[in-house]
Amino acid sequence: MFAQTPKPPYWAVIFTNQRSDVDADYARVADQMVELAACQPGFLGVESVRGADGFGITVSYWASEEAIAAWKAEGRHRLAQAEGYARWYTALFTRVARVERDHAWTHG
Repeated sequence: MFAQTPKPPYWAVIFTNQRSDVDADYARVADQMVELAACQPGFLGVESVRGADGFGITVSYWASEEAIAAWKAEGRHRLAQAEGYARWYTALFTRVARVERDHAWTHG
């Protein structure tokens, strides 16, 4: 599902990762983090995919850098991050970008 973002500018946090073989509670916590993020001031939406090889990309959209910083500092999110480092990921990158332009198209 596509995130319904406003007219730019806005911000994107691009989280790319490689999952480990440990699966305990991952899906539950990931779903909780999406629900928690959606309650945060400045949250605009999220898009996420994961391949059969465990490689995943999640892009969350935010109204401001301050909103991103508040999400990064949120206590339950920090606990989930620690679990990710300890158990769920073998590698990850987080990139933050300002979206200056966007373009949408649908067939039909």
